[in-house]
Amino acid sequence: MDLRHLFNLKKSAVALISAVLILIAFPKVFSQQAIPVDSIPSTEIKHTAGGEEKESISQTILHHIADSHEWLFWGHDDHKVSLPLPVILVTNNGLVTFLYNKHDKDEHGKTVFIENGLRFVNYHGKFLYASENPNEHGEYIEFDQSNSVVNALPFDISITKNVVSLFISIIILLIVFISVAKAYRIRVGKAPKGLQSVLEPIILFVRDDIARPQLGYRYAAFMPYLLTVFFFVWLNNLMGLIPFFPGGANLTGNIAVTMMLALCTFVLTTINGNKNYWGHVFTPHVPWWLYPLMIPVEIIGLFTKPIALMIRLFANITAGHILILSLISLIFILKNVFVAGIAIPFVIFISVIELVVGFIQAFIFTILSALFIGMAVEEHAEH
Repeated sequence: MDLRHLFNLKKSAVALISAVLILIAFPKVFSQQAIPVDSIPSTEIKHTAGGEEKESISQTILHHIADSHEWLFWGHDDHKVSLPLPVILVTNNGLVTFLYNKHDKDEHGKTVFIENGLRFVNYHGKFLYASENPNEHGEYIEFDQSNSVVNALPFDISITKNVVSLFISIIILLIVFISVAKAYRIRVGKAPKGLQSVLEPIILFVRDDIARPQLGYRYAAFMPYLLTVFFFVWLNNLMGLIPFFPGGANLTGNIAVTMMLALCTFVLTTINGNKNYWGHVFTPHVPWWLYPLMIPVEIIGLFTKPIALMIRLFANITAGHILILSLISLIFILKNVFVAGIAIPFVIFISVIELVVGFIQAFIFTILSALFIGMAVEEHAEH
Protein backbone atom coordinates (compact mmCIF):
# COMPACT_ATOMS: atom_id res chain seq x y z
CA MET A 1 0.00 0.00 0.00
CA ASP A 2 1.30 3.44 -0.91
CA LEU A 3 1.67 5.53 2.22
CA ARG A 4 4.17 8.02 0.84
CA HIS A 5 1.77 10.90 1.44
CA LEU A 6 2.07 10.30 5.19
CA PHE A 7 5.82 10.83 5.06
CA ASN A 8 5.87 13.67 2.51
CA LEU A 9 5.79 16.31 5.22
CA LYS A 10 5.21 19.96 4.52
CA LYS A 11 7.15 22.63 6.34
CA SER A 12 4.38 23.08 8.86
CA ALA A 13 4.35 19.39 9.76
CA VAL A 14 8.14 19.32 10.10
CA ALA A 15 7.99 22.37 12.34
CA LEU A 16 5.31 20.71 14.46
CA ILE A 17 7.27 17.51 14.98
CA SER A 18 10.42 19.53 15.73
CA ALA A 19 8.49 21.52 18.33
CA VAL A 20 7.28 18.31 19.97
CA LEU A 21 10.81 16.93 20.20
CA ILE A 22 12.24 20.19 21.54
CA LEU A 23 9.48 20.62 24.12
CA ILE A 24 9.92 17.12 25.53
CA ALA A 25 13.71 17.08 25.21
CA PHE A 26 14.25 18.84 28.54
CA PRO A 27 11.80 17.41 31.09
CA LYS A 28 14.27 18.11 33.88
CA VAL A 29 13.94 21.84 33.29
CA PHE A 30 10.16 21.78 33.62
CA SER A 31 10.12 19.31 36.50
CA GLN A 32 12.56 21.58 38.28
CA GLN A 33 10.03 24.38 38.08
CA ALA A 34 7.11 22.11 38.97
CA ILE A 35 8.69 20.80 42.19
CA PRO A 36 9.55 23.57 44.66
CA VAL A 37 12.32 23.24 47.18
CA ASP A 38 10.00 23.04 50.14
CA SER A 39 8.44 19.87 48.72
CA ILE A 40 11.57 17.84 49.53
CA PRO A 41 10.67 16.00 52.72
CA SER A 42 13.15 15.15 55.40
CA THR A 43 13.78 11.41 55.58
CA GLU A 44 13.66 9.69 58.90
CA ILE A 45 16.08 6.76 59.17
CA LYS A 46 15.16 4.01 61.59
CA HIS A 47 17.91 2.02 63.29
CA THR A 48 17.85 -1.65 64.10
CA ALA A 49 19.21 -3.12 67.32
CA GLY A 50 22.54 -3.71 65.57
CA GLY A 51 22.79 -0.04 64.65
CA GLU A 52 22.33 -0.61 60.93
CA GLU A 53 20.17 1.82 58.94
CA LYS A 54 16.90 0.41 57.71
CA GLU A 55 15.38 2.23 54.78
CA SER A 56 11.65 1.94 54.39
CA ILE A 57 10.33 -0.08 51.48
CA SER A 58 8.21 2.82 50.28
CA GLN A 59 11.24 5.09 50.05
CA THR A 60 13.12 2.41 48.13
CA ILE A 61 10.29 2.01 45.61
CA LEU A 62 9.93 5.76 45.11
CA HIS A 63 13.69 6.02 44.65
CA HIS A 64 13.63 3.42 41.87
CA ILE A 65 10.84 5.09 39.89
CA ALA A 66 12.22 8.60 40.34
CA ASP A 67 14.64 10.38 38.03
CA SER A 68 18.36 10.13 38.82
CA HIS A 69 21.72 11.68 38.05
CA GLU A 70 23.20 8.26 37.34
CA TRP A 71 22.27 5.06 35.51
CA LEU A 72 22.67 2.28 38.06
CA PHE A 73 23.59 -1.13 36.63
CA TRP A 74 23.98 -3.12 39.85
CA GLY A 75 25.27 -2.84 43.40
CA HIS A 76 24.74 -0.27 46.13
CA ASP A 77 26.71 2.59 47.72
CA ASP A 78 30.47 2.01 47.42
CA HIS A 79 29.99 -1.32 45.62
CA LYS A 80 27.76 -0.07 42.83
CA VAL A 81 28.50 -0.04 39.11
CA SER A 82 26.80 2.90 37.42
CA LEU A 83 27.05 5.42 34.61
CA PRO A 84 27.40 8.91 36.14
CA LEU A 85 25.60 11.66 34.25
CA PRO A 86 26.56 15.34 33.97
CA VAL A 87 25.14 17.70 36.57
CA ILE A 88 24.54 21.20 35.20
CA LEU A 89 23.55 23.91 37.68
CA VAL A 90 22.76 27.52 36.81
CA THR A 91 23.96 29.62 39.76
CA ASN A 92 24.65 33.26 40.55
CA ASN A 93 28.30 32.61 39.65
CA GLY A 94 27.46 31.05 36.29
CA LEU A 95 27.26 27.43 35.19
CA VAL A 96 28.50 24.71 37.53
CA THR A 97 29.13 21.36 35.84
CA PHE A 98 30.52 18.04 37.09
CA LEU A 99 29.83 14.32 36.84
CA TYR A 100 27.51 12.99 39.51
CA ASN A 101 30.02 10.45 40.87
CA LYS A 102 32.22 13.34 41.98
CA HIS A 103 29.82 14.19 44.80
CA ASP A 104 27.65 11.08 45.27
CA LYS A 105 29.25 9.62 48.39
CA ASP A 106 26.97 11.48 50.78
CA GLU A 107 23.34 12.05 49.81
CA HIS A 108 22.19 13.13 53.28
CA GLY A 109 23.44 16.72 53.20
CA LYS A 110 26.25 16.16 55.73
CA THR A 111 29.19 16.84 53.39
CA VAL A 112 29.74 20.30 51.95
CA PHE A 113 31.60 20.61 48.65
CA ILE A 114 32.68 23.72 46.79
CA GLU A 115 32.19 24.30 43.08
CA ASN A 116 32.87 27.62 41.37
CA GLY A 117 33.25 29.31 44.75
CA LEU A 118 29.84 28.17 46.01
CA ARG A 119 28.99 25.71 48.80
CA PHE A 120 26.64 22.83 47.95
CA VAL A 121 25.30 19.68 49.55
CA ASN A 122 23.79 16.58 47.94
CA TYR A 123 20.44 15.93 49.58
CA HIS A 124 18.76 12.82 48.20
CA GLY A 125 19.98 13.52 44.66
CA LYS A 126 19.16 17.24 44.72
CA PHE A 127 21.96 19.78 44.93
CA LEU A 128 21.17 22.61 47.34
CA TYR A 129 23.08 25.60 48.61
CA ALA A 130 24.59 24.52 51.94
CA SER A 131 23.61 26.20 55.19
CA GLU A 132 26.30 28.04 57.12
CA ASN A 133 26.14 25.63 60.05
CA PRO A 134 24.98 22.01 60.42
CA ASN A 135 21.79 21.15 62.27
CA GLU A 136 21.54 18.77 65.22
CA HIS A 137 21.81 15.81 62.86
CA GLY A 138 24.99 17.08 61.21
CA GLU A 139 23.16 18.06 58.01
CA TYR A 140 23.83 21.39 56.34
CA ILE A 141 20.11 21.64 55.74
CA GLU A 142 17.47 23.90 57.26
CA PHE A 143 13.86 22.87 57.82
CA ASP A 144 10.70 24.86 58.44
CA GLN A 145 7.98 24.04 60.94
CA SER A 146 6.41 21.53 58.53
CA ASN A 147 9.77 19.69 58.37
CA SER A 148 10.38 20.68 54.74
CA VAL A 149 13.68 21.87 53.31
CA VAL A 150 14.09 25.65 52.94
CA ASN A 151 17.61 25.76 51.46
CA ALA A 152 17.88 27.67 48.19
CA LEU A 153 18.06 25.52 45.06
CA PRO A 154 20.07 26.38 41.94
CA PHE A 155 18.35 26.05 38.58
CA ASP A 156 19.02 22.43 37.59
CA ILE A 157 19.26 21.60 33.85
CA SER A 158 21.20 18.38 34.33
CA ILE A 159 21.30 15.53 31.83
CA THR A 160 19.48 13.03 34.01
CA LYS A 161 18.51 9.41 33.45
CA ASN A 162 15.14 10.38 32.00
CA VAL A 163 16.71 12.91 29.63
CA VAL A 164 19.19 10.32 28.35
CA SER A 165 16.37 7.82 27.90
CA LEU A 166 14.38 10.44 26.02
CA PHE A 167 17.24 11.13 23.60
CA ILE A 168 17.75 7.39 23.07
CA SER A 169 14.09 6.96 22.17
CA ILE A 170 14.20 9.97 19.82
CA ILE A 171 17.26 8.57 18.04
CA ILE A 172 15.57 5.17 17.69
CA LEU A 173 12.41 6.75 16.26
CA LEU A 174 14.36 8.93 13.83
CA ILE A 175 16.40 5.97 12.56
CA VAL A 176 13.31 3.77 12.19
CA PHE A 177 11.06 6.27 10.44
CA ILE A 178 13.72 7.78 8.21
CA SER A 179 14.46 4.27 6.95
CA VAL A 180 10.73 3.52 6.52
CA ALA A 181 10.15 6.80 4.67
CA LYS A 182 13.12 6.01 2.41
CA ALA A 183 11.68 2.55 1.70
CA TYR A 184 8.35 4.09 0.62
CA ARG A 185 10.15 6.43 -1.76
CA ILE A 186 12.30 3.70 -3.29
CA ARG A 187 9.78 0.85 -3.39
CA VAL A 188 6.92 2.68 -5.08
CA GLY A 189 4.11 0.28 -5.97
CA LYS A 190 5.92 -2.70 -4.43
CA ALA A 191 4.99 -4.83 -1.46
CA PRO A 192 6.51 -3.65 1.85
CA LYS A 193 9.65 -5.39 2.94
CA GLY A 194 11.60 -5.72 6.19
CA LEU A 195 10.97 -3.02 8.80
CA GLN A 196 8.52 -1.36 6.43
CA SER A 197 6.30 -4.46 6.46
CA VAL A 198 6.43 -4.61 10.27
CA LEU A 199 5.38 -1.00 10.82
CA GLU A 200 2.86 -0.60 8.01
CA PRO A 201 0.00 -2.43 9.85
CA ILE A 202 0.57 -0.20 12.90
CA ILE A 203 0.65 2.94 10.75
CA LEU A 204 -2.58 1.84 9.07
CA PHE A 205 -4.07 1.17 12.51
CA VAL A 206 -3.30 4.73 13.62
CA ARG A 207 -4.69 6.09 10.35
CA ASP A 208 -7.85 3.97 10.01
CA ASP A 209 -8.81 3.42 13.66
CA ILE A 210 -7.62 6.65 15.29
CA ALA A 211 -7.18 9.51 12.81
CA ARG A 212 -9.96 8.98 10.27
CA PRO A 213 -12.85 8.31 12.72
CA GLN A 214 -11.99 11.38 14.79
CA LEU A 215 -10.76 13.82 12.12
CA GLY A 216 -12.60 12.79 8.96
CA TYR A 217 -11.12 14.00 5.69
CA ARG A 218 -8.70 16.30 7.59
CA TYR A 219 -6.79 13.36 9.07
CA ALA A 220 -3.75 13.60 6.77
CA ALA A 221 -2.71 17.02 8.14
CA PHE A 222 -2.47 15.64 11.68
CA MET A 223 -1.06 12.17 10.94
CA PRO A 224 2.59 13.24 11.51
CA TYR A 225 1.76 14.42 15.03
CA LEU A 226 -0.43 11.43 15.88
CA LEU A 227 2.19 8.96 14.63
CA THR A 228 4.90 10.78 16.58
CA VAL A 229 2.90 10.73 19.81
CA PHE A 230 1.76 7.12 19.43
CA PHE A 231 5.19 5.63 18.74
CA PHE A 232 6.96 7.89 21.24
CA VAL A 233 4.65 6.90 24.10
CA TRP A 234 4.57 3.23 23.11
CA LEU A 235 8.34 2.94 22.74
CA ASN A 236 9.05 4.60 26.09
CA ASN A 237 6.39 2.53 27.83
CA LEU A 238 8.19 -0.60 26.62
CA MET A 239 11.65 0.73 27.41
CA GLY A 240 10.52 1.43 30.97
CA LEU A 241 9.83 -2.29 31.44
CA ILE A 242 13.35 -3.34 30.43
CA PRO A 243 15.29 -3.72 33.70
CA PHE A 244 18.72 -2.98 32.20
CA PHE A 245 20.40 -0.31 30.08
CA PRO A 246 19.15 1.35 27.88
CA GLY A 247 15.79 0.59 29.51
CA GLY A 248 14.65 1.00 33.07
CA ALA A 249 13.94 4.73 33.01
CA ASN A 250 10.45 5.75 34.06
CA LEU A 251 10.10 8.39 31.33
CA THR A 252 6.36 8.22 30.65
CA GLY A 253 5.88 7.95 34.42
CA ASN A 254 7.44 11.41 34.75
CA ILE A 255 4.66 13.97 35.01
CA ALA A 256 6.87 16.65 33.42
CA VAL A 257 7.06 14.59 30.23
CA THR A 258 3.35 13.75 30.14
CA MET A 259 2.63 17.42 30.83
CA MET A 260 4.61 18.51 27.77
CA LEU A 261 2.93 15.89 25.58
CA ALA A 262 -0.50 17.04 26.77
CA LEU A 263 0.56 20.65 26.22
CA CYS A 264 1.45 19.85 22.60
CA THR A 265 -2.06 18.48 22.07
CA PHE A 266 -3.55 21.52 23.81
CA VAL A 267 -1.59 23.96 21.63
CA LEU A 268 -2.46 22.05 18.46
CA THR A 269 -6.14 21.99 19.45
CA THR A 270 -6.19 25.68 20.31
CA ILE A 271 -4.51 27.00 17.17
CA ASN A 272 -6.70 24.82 14.93
CA GLY A 273 -9.97 25.69 16.64
CA ASN A 274 -12.46 27.04 14.11
CA LYS A 275 -15.36 29.45 14.50
CA ASN A 276 -17.75 26.65 15.43
CA TYR A 277 -15.39 25.37 18.16
CA TRP A 278 -14.97 28.75 19.82
CA GLY A 279 -18.68 29.38 19.39
CA HIS A 280 -19.39 26.39 21.62
CA VAL A 281 -17.10 27.93 24.24
CA PHE A 282 -18.28 31.55 24.28
CA THR A 283 -21.82 31.19 22.88
CA PRO A 284 -22.94 27.72 24.01
CA HIS A 285 -26.26 26.35 22.77
CA VAL A 286 -28.18 27.14 25.96
CA PRO A 287 -30.57 29.95 26.97
CA TRP A 288 -28.71 33.26 27.23
CA TRP A 289 -29.38 33.55 30.95
CA LEU A 290 -27.22 30.43 31.48
CA TYR A 291 -24.19 32.03 29.81
CA PRO A 292 -22.67 33.27 33.13
CA LEU A 293 -22.65 29.66 34.29
CA MET A 294 -21.83 27.78 31.09
CA ILE A 295 -19.08 30.00 29.66
CA PRO A 296 -16.77 29.52 32.70
CA VAL A 297 -17.52 25.78 32.61
CA GLU A 298 -16.59 25.63 28.91
CA ILE A 299 -13.38 27.58 29.51
CA ILE A 300 -12.44 25.27 32.38
CA GLY A 301 -13.14 22.35 30.05
CA LEU A 302 -10.47 23.62 27.66
CA PHE A 303 -7.85 22.98 30.35
CA THR A 304 -9.27 19.85 31.97
CA LYS A 305 -8.80 17.91 28.72
CA PRO A 306 -4.98 18.20 28.60
CA ILE A 307 -4.82 17.76 32.39
CA ALA A 308 -6.71 14.47 32.03
CA LEU A 309 -4.29 13.40 29.28
CA MET A 310 -1.32 14.24 31.47
CA ILE A 311 -2.51 12.51 34.63
CA ARG A 312 -3.94 9.41 32.92
CA LEU A 313 -0.65 8.44 31.27
CA PHE A 314 1.48 9.40 34.27
CA ALA A 315 -0.69 7.57 36.81
CA ASN A 316 -1.14 4.35 34.83
CA ILE A 317 2.54 3.91 34.00
CA THR A 318 3.71 4.83 37.51
CA ALA A 319 1.14 2.51 39.11
CA GLY A 320 2.40 -0.41 37.02
CA HIS A 321 6.01 0.11 38.15
CA ILE A 322 4.99 0.51 41.78
CA LEU A 323 2.91 -2.69 41.67
CA ILE A 324 5.79 -4.74 40.29
CA LEU A 325 8.27 -3.35 42.83
CA SER A 326 5.77 -3.88 45.65
CA LEU A 327 5.36 -7.55 44.77
CA ILE A 328 9.13 -8.02 44.76
CA SER A 329 9.37 -6.18 48.10
CA LEU A 330 7.06 -8.74 49.73
CA ILE A 331 9.98 -11.16 49.79
CA PHE A 332 12.03 -8.75 51.92
CA ILE A 333 9.14 -7.54 54.05
CA LEU A 334 8.08 -11.05 55.08
CA LYS A 335 11.70 -12.31 55.10
CA ASN A 336 10.65 -15.66 53.80
CA VAL A 337 12.15 -17.29 50.71
CA PHE A 338 8.95 -19.25 50.09
CA VAL A 339 7.15 -15.98 49.41
CA ALA A 340 9.25 -15.72 46.25
CA GLY A 341 7.40 -18.74 44.89
CA ILE A 342 4.21 -16.66 44.91
CA ALA A 343 5.58 -13.16 44.30
CA ILE A 344 7.80 -13.93 41.29
CA PRO A 345 5.03 -15.58 39.19
CA PHE A 346 2.80 -12.59 39.95
CA VAL A 347 5.60 -10.23 38.91
CA ILE A 348 5.96 -12.08 35.60
CA PHE A 349 2.20 -11.98 35.08
CA ILE A 350 1.96 -8.25 35.83
CA SER A 351 4.96 -7.60 33.56
CA VAL A 352 3.16 -9.30 30.68
CA ILE A 353 0.06 -7.26 31.47
CA GLU A 354 2.22 -4.13 31.42
CA LEU A 355 3.28 -4.95 27.86
CA VAL A 356 -0.38 -4.74 26.88
CA VAL A 357 -0.95 -1.67 29.04
CA GLY A 358 1.97 0.08 27.32
CA PHE A 359 0.23 -0.27 23.96
CA ILE A 360 -3.20 0.60 25.38
CA GLN A 361 -1.92 3.80 27.01
CA ALA A 362 -0.26 4.89 23.76
CA PHE A 363 -3.54 4.18 21.95
CA ILE A 364 -5.63 6.07 24.52
CA PHE A 365 -3.35 9.11 24.53
CA THR A 366 -3.34 9.24 20.73
CA ILE A 367 -7.06 8.69 20.22
CA LEU A 368 -7.96 11.29 22.85
CA SER A 369 -5.56 13.75 21.21
CA ALA A 370 -7.23 13.04 17.86
CA LEU A 371 -10.66 13.44 19.48
CA PHE A 372 -9.80 16.82 21.00
CA ILE A 373 -8.30 18.06 17.73
CA GLY A 374 -11.32 16.71 15.84
CA MET A 375 -13.65 18.67 18.11
CA ALA A 376 -11.67 21.83 17.31
CA VAL A 377 -11.81 21.42 13.51
CA GLU A 378 -15.33 20.01 13.26
CA GLU A 379 -17.70 22.01 11.09
CA HIS A 380 -21.27 22.83 12.15
CA ALA A 381 -22.72 20.75 9.29
CA GLU A 382 -20.93 17.64 10.59
CA HIS A 383 -23.05 17.39 13.75
